[in-house]
Amino acid sequence: MDEVFSRRKLIEPKALRSLMQRSDLRGGLQAGSHFGAILVTGILLAMTWGSWLAVPVFIMHGTLINFLYAGQHELSHGTPFKTKALNEWVGRFIGFLMIYPRDFDLIQHHAHHQHTQNWEKDGELVRQPYTLRSYLMWVLGPTYWYSRIARIIRFSKGHVIEPYIAPHQESTVIREARIHLALYVGIAVISLLTQSWATVIFWLAPLLITKPIHQLQNTIEHLGLSHEDDILKNTRSTDTNAVLRWMCWNMQYHTAHHSFPSVPFWKLRALNDTIEDRIGHEVHRMGYIEFQVALIRKLMGGKSEADYPYDEVWIARGPKGVGQMVVD
Repeated sequence: MDEVFSRRKLIEPKALRSLMQRSDLRGGLQAGSHFGAILVTGILLAMTWGSWLAVPVFIMHGTLINFLYAGQHELSHGTPFKTKALNEWVGRFIGFLMIYPRDFDLIQHHAHHQHTQNWEKDGELVRQPYTLRSYLMWVLGPTYWYSRIARIIRFSKGHVIEPYIAPHQESTVIREARIHLALYVGIAVISLLTQSWATVIFWLAPLLITKPIHQLQNTIEHLGLSHEDDILKNTRSTDTNAVLRWMCWNMQYHTAHHSFPSVPFWKLRALNDTIEDRIGHEVHRMGYIEFQVALIRKLMGGKSEADYPYDEVWIARGPKGVGQMVVD
């Protein structure tokens, strides 16, 4: 996914070319530190298993695993590494861990960038408008994991119904799903034969149970914004700290990323600053909890996304800063 969507008014071409440079070193440091942190928390989990100390370690371990998707996302764009093969195969490995096959994710995410916030074409928006109940079920995990696992099984049977998957791409996602499913079954069989719970304790349980933490990032990026074809109106960045920016591969600078998706993760802060300097104000941004509180308030009383204007921002900070939200 190497295209750059035209946003010429936001940055000079020379500056953009400079920001688009890839680096195997920077990609390796980010991926290595993330996998290294997972290894450390995995060792700590083994050491503390059976005690109450395992609880915070388990949460930390699962959160780190879930946020690997930020790496998969960037690898699908081909930006973390200069070496193309590294972008592909590290992405495939993470996709396997995430139960989110890389080729399917690439196709879905490509549609998301081409048609951001378009109900019919955005690969990450082809769903019914959220109600409070359906939103909470998605954030907490039940419907999220059901849809992800059911899709792999459905693809394995040869059934592809996603409107953003072209006919010539169907064989790719079917083959990929069958390989993933065969490997998952193989791991399950080996675990049963060896009577080992390792894959559950160190991978599946942390991944599934801590998903709501990762959903705070997934849901803040576009929800409650305009469905107009304007990145500055349909995409939101996130106020957070350096640790979470590291864990999320700087995807909190989401407006900058959507403006120029070929800019590597480690240069998104500079790109964001350039864009804000050019437009003369901050892009849409909120904090994680701030956004969740505002959204839940908006969906209370039996309301859904469909009750709010298609072409207006209905969740945002007020003009005076943190804690100020757009209200009815």
